[in-house]
Amino acid sequence: MNLLTRYLAKEIYLSVLMVFAALLMLFELLDLINQMNEMGDSSGYHMGYVLLFVLLTAPNHIYELFPVAVLIGTIFALVQMAANSELTVYRASGVSLEQMIYALLRIGLPFMIACFVVGEFIAPPSQHLAKQIKLKAKNANVSLMEFRSGVWVKDEGSFVNAKAVLHDTTLLGVSIYQFDERYHLRSITAAERASYQNGQSWELTGVKQTKFNETGATVNQLGAMEWRSSLSPNIFTVLLIEPEQMSAWSLYQYIQHLDDNKQKTSRYKIAMWNKLAYPFAVLVMMLLALPFSSYNKREGGVSSKIFLGVVLGLGFHFSSRLFANLGTLKDWWPMFSATAMTWVFLGLALAMLWRTERR
Repeated sequence: MNLLTRYLAKEIYLSVLMVFAALLMLFELLDLINQMNEMGDSSGYHMGYVLLFVLLTAPNHIYELFPVAVLIGTIFALVQMAANSELTVYRASGVSLEQMIYALLRIGLPFMIACFVVGEFIAPPSQHLAKQIKLKAKNANVSLMEFRSGVWVKDEGSFVNAKAVLHDTTLLGVSIYQFDERYHLRSITAAERASYQNGQSWELTGVKQTKFNETGATVNQLGAMEWRSSLSPNIFTVLLIEPEQMSAWSLYQYIQHLDDNKQKTSRYKIAMWNKLAYPFAVLVMMLLALPFSSYNKREGGVSSKIFLGVVLGLGFHFSSRLFANLGTLKDWWPMFSATAMTWVFLGLALAMLWRTERR
């Protein structure tokens, strides 16, 4: 059995790497074409930055393609072995279906670990760096247009409005509305710019502060002032990338901030649970590939089975995205929204295995 596992591992790893290379080149080429359309004479975003951006977004593509590549690569390896009667020899020598499943799960474990490592520690910082480099090259800022007036963030007893954030998380057009315990407006602080200082507080520049009390209002013009807040640059970094591209730990921290301020967290909880469950989808894809080892020329050759694998892989990818979006809209339980399609495809894999054994 150990000999079978080693041989299977060699064939599957080579096939998966080959599929990864093909899919990654395709996605990187599409990214390159898309980014070249954004190059302009008046922009500093030239070919060097384009190539760097495309290179830095590769880890995110690798993470997203893991289940699809593992499924197609495993199908290719198993069907080739079945066509050469190698799997028939193994089964005839006494290898049971349970042993085959156990072997595939052992082979898939490194894929699952690699998927988690890439998704948690490599892809998120790489994606963030790519966005920062692009913004810096184009000398641009991110317009935070969740509302026409910008983005609103609750910070304990204050509501903070920011019009834009630069690539280094410097805030532009900041307004801070301070309320007391009875939600009476106590002050409005407007600043042209806010920069994070020494990991402790923000420095506001170009400040106009209006304070309200029982007798009226007073207005002060200040060149600069310190603003102590629970908000950190990490909170505003969320605005530069999609929740699905963040690490599970960053999502957890942001969810804690939203919970503390009694704000809606469903989209971020779904993204977090998806990050935690996604590596297990790799093992599900390995099981889904096993029924394809039942090779029959009348049912089509290698190409037809690989095509069906591509359809199943893409179906899993897009249905998972669709279900997560529906969960956000309908306020479903986040863990259910993030993992439902994984359970559905696991059920499909077990049903196909049962059907194959019955035949």
